[in-house]
Amino acid sequence: MLKKNELIPHIFIIFGGTGDLTHRKLLPAIYNLSKENLLSDNFALVSIGRRDYSTNKYRKMVYSSIKSFSRFKLEDEIWNNLKEKIYYKKMDFTNEREYLELKSYLNELDNKHQTLGNRIFYLAVAPDFFDMIVTNLHKTNMNSNKINFSRVVIEKPFGRDLHTAKYLNKKIISAFSEENTYRIDHYLGKEMLQNIMVIRFANSLFEPLWNNKYIEQIQITSSETLGVETRGNYYENSGAIRDMVQSHLLQLISLVAMEKPKSLNHNAVRDEKVKVLKSLKYYNESEIMQNVVRGQYNNYRNEKNVSKNSKTETFVALKLEVNNKRWKSVPFYIRTGKKMPKKSTEIIIQFKPLANLLYDNNNLHNNMLIIKVQPTEGIYLQFNAKEPGTRKKIIPVQMDFCQNCQVGINSPEAYERLLIDVMLGDSTLFARWDEVYYSWKFIDQIINFWDKGDPIFPNYEEGTYGPKASMKLLERDGKKWINI
Repeated sequence: MLKKNELIPHIFIIFGGTGDLTHRKLLPAIYNLSKENLLSDNFALVSIGRRDYSTNKYRKMVYSSIKSFSRFKLEDEIWNNLKEKIYYKKMDFTNEREYLELKSYLNELDNKHQTLGNRIFYLAVAPDFFDMIVTNLHKTNMNSNKINFSRVVIEKPFGRDLHTAKYLNKKIISAFSEENTYRIDHYLGKEMLQNIMVIRFANSLFEPLWNNKYIEQIQITSSETLGVETRGNYYENSGAIRDMVQSHLLQLISLVAMEKPKSLNHNAVRDEKVKVLKSLKYYNESEIMQNVVRGQYNNYRNEKNVSKNSKTETFVALKLEVNNKRWKSVPFYIRTGKKMPKKSTEIIIQFKPLANLLYDNNNLHNNMLIIKVQPTEGIYLQFNAKEPGTRKKIIPVQMDFCQNCQVGINSPEAYERLLIDVMLGDSTLFARWDEVYYSWKFIDQIINFWDKGDPIFPNYEEGTYGPKASMKLLERDGKKWINI
């Protein structure tokens, strides 16, 4: 538990203060941090939006949001203390002149709350505005951190291909520097993703076996039961490969496949993640056709703000290879999609069968380690044992640890963990530019190939695990998707 003297005074500024992300995730996260005494006493929050609200009206809206979405019950004593630190500023953030007014306003709050000039700018807005906002913060010198800190938090998507990502990065880094830029991926704030390194590097049971001598395959599935809902405009410009694979799933691959870092220093960890992304095997066009499958659920083209002739994929499955000594010949299969049978994110490590001389191998099942990321958080280990009774029958048995199933457990939301890390200046769980660069470089080869032809869409029924071609992707290797 952090001590009060470790908490840094600062003003937390949200561009997009009236948006869904702010009210569903950011404001409840701030309340929960306050509830757990993880906010400095010298703290203020400024929400920026275009709507004509007073601070008092906005505070009432924040109250409702916290009441609806906080993992903790709203307590009046905590709220009454926090609400006096919450402010609303009407602002057209496309207007350069209004940034000077913002600067003056923040200086006043610095004096009032004794926040020492420390600032965190959270861009909870459409990606089209990232460039404009950081440029104007730079012009008005609000990015300056010569004495105190000034940090910027960028929500994904960070560009929509390598070219746009490089342009955006150049703009942001010229204003805030890499050290003060936090590219947030809420997946990395999830409890079990943070646990992957502990599972591997703190257990002699697993780390010696974490290689191609003992592991047969790794599968990662991130599935959703819902469709695009109200996000048609966003999804038409993104699709599953940009929305999920380029960010979330390649981050999972890098965490699972990384070598042991020299230390827990944020750069040491991210150095090893980058090495994995650089080691991904690149495919030629015929290999992309063989190893990458895209799909679209039946009713997608009837969704709101979706083209009747949409070529946007709502499902992607890939076979990946990591070309290094540890992982040579071990296939990594990943899939993600909407309108699938259940909502879950799981990492499955399947171990090779033993060359067994005592028991019939046909009666043995592969050992498996399953890391459950969401909605259940936990670890599931499958191994062989004798079935109770007089017959010598071998059956698979499971040891299942569910972290968020225990009574009294109320795990912090991903945004809570990530926000406190920004406040403390710990960037371990945030993507460094070279991670973004190599993930886009890998994904671009697939997107560029797809742009050359028209897919046969739609091609899978809602409530299924995607198009039939995704099953054949594994069948060619004598394998099948593992549905837990």
